Amino acid sequence: MRPGVADQSNVQKSKAFAALFLIEMWERFGYYGMGALMVLFMTTQRDFSDKRAVLIWGAFVAMIYAMPTIGGYIGDKYLGARRTMTFGAIVLMGGYLLLAIPSKETFFISMGVIAIGNGLFKVNPNNLLSRLYEDDTAKLDSAFTAYYMSINIGSMISIFITPIVAHFYSWHLAFGISALGLALGLINYAFMRKHLQPYGSAPDFEKLNYKRLFNVIAGTCVMAYLLSLIIQHQIIAESIMTMFGLVALGVFAFLMFKFPEERNHLAACLVLITVVIVFFVYYQQMTTSLTLFAKQNVAHQLLGVHILPAQFQDMNPIWIVILSPLVAWFYNRMGNRKGDFNIATKYAFGLFLSSAAFFVFAVSGLTAVNGTVSAWWMVAGYGLQSFAELIISGLGLAMIARLVPKRLRGFMMGAYFLGTAVAQYIGGAIAGIASVPEGVTDPVKSLPLYTELFMKLGIAALIAAVILSCLVPWLKRLIDEAPAEPA
Repeated sequence: MRPGVADQSNVQKSKAFAALFLIEMWERFGYYGMGALMVLFMTTQRDFSDKRAVLIWGAFVAMIYAMPTIGGYIGDKYLGARRTMTFGAIVLMGGYLLLAIPSKETFFISMGVIAIGNGLFKVNPNNLLSRLYEDDTAKLDSAFTAYYMSINIGSMISIFITPIVAHFYSWHLAFGISALGLALGLINYAFMRKHLQPYGSAPDFEKLNYKRLFNVIAGTCVMAYLLSLIIQHQIIAESIMTMFGLVALGVFAFLMFKFPEERNHLAACLVLITVVIVFFVYYQQMTTSLTLFAKQNVAHQLLGVHILPAQFQDMNPIWIVILSPLVAWFYNRMGNRKGDFNIATKYAFGLFLSSAAFFVFAVSGLTAVNGTVSAWWMVAGYGLQSFAELIISGLGLAMIARLVPKRLRGFMMGAYFLGTAVAQYIGGAIAGIASVPEGVTDPVKSLPLYTELFMKLGIAALIAAVILSCLVPWLKRLIDEAPAEPA
């Protein structure tokens, strides 16, 4: 390719990347702004018990993580990645607008709409991004790193703003801010979508099939209603989660039987995805037990600034923004000097970090004054947990791309999302263990409930980290002995 043509192509890709970066940033702005408030909204505005609130939230997030399997199929085979992404953003905006309506009747419906909207949206920007640089692995890794930052920029801004709006003005207005984020994202995309015209899945390059569009709209309405029923009924949610877990295991069993030449890689993938699932149980605590802990037992002052309970979640994206370049620099340095760490070693280290984070949260109780601990304990614990996120969650999909050949990747991605969906529900159920009895507002009484849970979580993560460390040599052999076919 001539230099001038190459430069023109790079400029086109940069503009296309910017379009994806911005719509993802605004979509994450909406999601995390809503997510920062939901558990507190249910406990303070809907009079739900702590236990019911975290179980509903767990089921809601589980459905959010399960639905991308459907959205990915629609984007790839049925409607097109660009069209499905746009439609998903519109559905999400509608869900947040329903939350902004001060009506109990629309509450669970709005959650169903948000869950299916997120499913339609979530994987399609990633799909389009992978198509921008599919012929250049180095640029693809760099692009995904920058793209991951968009998530944290959007969430950092919204987690700061929406709790302030909810506290000083109105909870429903705060949810409306999330809808505004999607509206801005769609407006921005409308001006920049021309840069994405050369990229997309096969249906994107065909004339819009209105019958298919109608079917997707009708299916979205039906799914939103069904999801609203699942989210609010614990028995149904538990049954669905059990089914998801069995389906994910079934996918692994089928692939290992059908493709014996890939058995070693698939076995390693199963172990590492299990680690990701364990991590997401801990990740779920940020919006559940840790937020309720911040409300009940953490001083709301940091460097002389008043911090609202929901705003403590902002420490996660702040730490991600701080740590991301340092982690990337360290990986590059290790790669240049002696070779990068094995991915199983990285995962084991991530579990040790999660363990340390929850030990920090647990130990904070020893310094409590009248049941209240310093906010600096939250800063330290969130820092460790965010470090673990960069190592485990940040490498999750890259791990599948590395170990699994392209012809099996769709099945494995589906199993991955189903597994993380189950983890989100389990995380909510575990957070419910520390639920404060109704009517109890004394921080001295609530403190031991949280610190005991955090100590148990820290011990469990430590045991998992030690087990995985023992398995590292075996996993390395599985990965090295049978490399997957070139993608």
